Amino acid sequence: MPTALIVEGLRQPRRIENSLLSFVITHPEATFIVDPSVCLDVESRAIAELPAFLRGAVRPPADTVATVTALRERSHSGLDFALPTHAHWDHVCGLLDLPDLPVHLHRREHDWVMQGSIAPVGGVRESLRGRGIVQYELDGPPVLTFAAGHDLFGDGSVVLVDLAGHTPGSVGVLAHTATGWVLLAGDAAWHNDQIDLIRQKAGYPGGLADEDRHETFRTLHRLHAVKDRVTIIPTHDHRAAQQLPT
Repeated sequence: MPTALIVEGLRQPRRIENSLLSFVITHPEATFIVDPSVCLDVESRAIAELPAFLRGAVRPPADTVATVTALRERSHSGLDFALPTHAHWDHVCGLLDLPDLPVHLHRREHDWVMQGSIAPVGGVRESLRGRGIVQYELDGPPVLTFAAGHDLFGDGSVVLVDLAGHTPGSVGVLAHTATGWVLLAGDAAWHNDQIDLIRQKAGYPGGLADEDRHETFRTLHRLHAVKDRVTIIPTHDHRAAQQLPT
């Protein structure tokens, strides 16, 4: 992707790698997938619901591996649930190939995307409709620089933190791993250069992608303030994801 579209005002390098990523987390109580990102036949099943002028810009390369295919290849067949960081097509449409998998979704995000006769964004509702959804609140105290959190298993090992802005109910997944604390940051930033430099996404496409640009910028400041204490992995940052244990 052109760097100038991802990191406002940054021109070098001219391009940076941008990926559609999913993450599998194993905890003694459950194994779950964060951001099941790509379904089979994504063009007809998800992208077709987007505005026509956006489809070409967001269409994945032809060799993109569907989430369900990647799970089969890596023997991750025993998933207990999915946990999207937010409800955009490229973070939930992989659920279309996992019809029996329950979903844990922030209540504020669920209300935003599922209520009303017209969906606020395309390619999402069909992925969530007709399946078990566990809605949760960010009912815990502030965590690090983040205003609120939710202890997923009650043992402090996986905490969901408030990253509102990109969407109203965006969350990050703060997980204690063998190599230390890792924060899966969804689309609060698309690349770690944004966090390091405190730069928003460019006005295009950021003005279309971020539901609340001001709140997104505040969240970016919170990420910057904590970047030396945790490893931050934006869902689309290919290079950052290489730091994760496999």
